[in-house]
Amino acid sequence: MFVDYAEISVKAGNGGRGCVSFRREKYVPKGGPDGGSGGKGGDVIFHTTSGLFTLRDFKYRRSYRAKNGEGGQGKEKTGRKGADVLIKVPLGTVIKDMETGRVLADLVKDGERKIVAKGGKGGKGNASFKTPTHRSPRKAESGEKGEIKKISLELNLLADVGIVGFPNAGKSTLLAKISEANPKVGDYPFTTLSPNLGMVKSEDFFSFVVADLPGLIEGAHQGKGLGLQFLRHIKRTKLLLFLLDVSQKNHEEQLATLKKELRFYDQELLKKKIFVALNKIDLLSEQRKKKIKLNVDIPQIMISALTGEGVGELLKLLEKELKGEKKVVGFC
Repeated sequence: MFVDYAEISVKAGNGGRGCVSFRREKYVPKGGPDGGSGGKGGDVIFHTTSGLFTLRDFKYRRSYRAKNGEGGQGKEKTGRKGADVLIKVPLGTVIKDMETGRVLADLVKDGERKIVAKGGKGGKGNASFKTPTHRSPRKAESGEKGEIKKISLELNLLADVGIVGFPNAGKSTLLAKISEANPKVGDYPFTTLSPNLGMVKSEDFFSFVVADLPGLIEGAHQGKGLGLQFLRHIKRTKLLLFLLDVSQKNHEEQLATLKKELRFYDQELLKKKIFVALNKIDLLSEQRKKKIKLNVDIPQIMISALTGEGVGELLKLLEKELKGEKKVVGFC
């Protein structure tokens, strides 16, 4: 089960209490203070790993707590630090504080770590309060409280190319054709209910990642269909590939609607480089193929994801753009 959003609570450990203690050694009946400070509370740390692709685990566990620091001891011994909690998340996870809305971390590198809730400092023992005029302090501090936060986790897939299209446009068929991915394919809408990633490898050992995302429908920016669950996953893609079904006569309208939904959701998306693939030409006559061309200034190519016609040329266009990507250009 693919899960790309979760809400959890985290609590860092409290600092340990400082110790009130005095030296009591043979022949030293009135030794000075030797109470040690408490240990620091454990932190709550998020850690990315390339082996994870979903936030599913957070559907079953929603609370995480680090250990408290231990109290100080005599002979100026500092208490042991509380154990940290290490929480593993997929690359592309955005962590937000739900009370303030502030982004606490945007984790995109493998092995990246971020402390989200800090453990409290340990309290000082009475040895820390000794002065020339106050040689026998009986004062010690309680440890500080660890931070408590309610946070949201939002997974934004990391891919080079995001395939955008209506349900049943052939996105999963195309991904299966160009990569080793094995998405569910069916001749009915919403076959894809969760994103699929595929690695495309060229003959010169260049590779890139393509995301097949759930079909978009009109009103998606308002949450219709799979709506917002889909749209967040194209934020990080370098290129957008609009896949249109030319077996339908409204392919011009398809493109206009797709662009509109992206613009309403986040107009920055349309600043990405865009390509258009006119799919399902295997269902057209040769005469009709010659008449199909979009009247827009966007690179476009006719393909059949089913038979593979035109797919090789499409991949060369995408590869050339990704290899020479120096500046992002928008066409909309």
